[in-house]
Amino acid sequence: MLIGLVRDSVMQCFCHTCRAPVLPAVNRRSAPTKKPTKTRTKQPKSSKKVKFITTEIRCQEKSKGGLCYEVILAEPAVNVALPKIPPAPGKNVSVEEIEEKLKAAEERRQSLEAQKMALWSAKMAKIEEASRKKDELDKEFKTHAKEVLHTKMEQYEEKREQQITEIKEKLKMHAADIEKTRQSLEQQKVEELQKHLEEKLRNAATLRDDNIKKILDRLKEHERRAELVRQNKAALTQKSDVTASSG
Repeated sequence: MLIGLVRDSVMQCFCHTCRAPVLPAVNRRSAPTKKPTKTRTKQPKSSKKVKFITTEIRCQEKSKGGLCYEVILAEPAVNVALPKIPPAPGKNVSVEEIEEKLKAAEERRQSLEAQKMALWSAKMAKIEEASRKKDELDKEFKTHAKEVLHTKMEQYEEKREQQITEIKEKLKMHAADIEKTRQSLEQQKVEELQKHLEEKLRNAATLRDDNIKKILDRLKEHERRAELVRQNKAALTQKSDVTASSG
């Protein structure tokens, strides 16, 4: 049964896309269950005993067409005698050698400290040089920026003065145009008023002449009537004188 399951799993593709043909597996219920026989292999002869590690394989179907195997090894033996390492033979060290070693260690420590101090001094010198260069660059940048700003301010002031002068000239020209327009309008108004007055004077003179003519006509008519009245009066007077003399 186990061999059939392994064979089925090997013949089945893992990607499940090629549709490889699968050989029919052995039915678990119908096939007779037999205990697997342990196969022994010949081991080389040696003076020491060889310990065999027993293994166990468990098969479990995880999905359709796929199998999962678990290989369980036997637990190692607990009581195993570890080989003992023989201690190294001791060496007799004298006090002078210890002092020399301590002195050499102190010298090495002092030399390492001196090297560290030298490296630290070199790093500090580099840092100071970099900071000095940075300060110089900052100073040069500030000076250049001030010069550029001063130049720009001067150019701005010149442009501003030029613009103000142009605006003043434009305002003067505009004021002159306004004054000319005002004078022309005033002249036009004066001419119109003068024409209007002349027209009124002409109308008044015409009316006056008409009135004088009418008055003269009335005076002539009055004189004519007065003359007629005088003539009638004179005729009446003559008639009365004639009648008085005849009586």
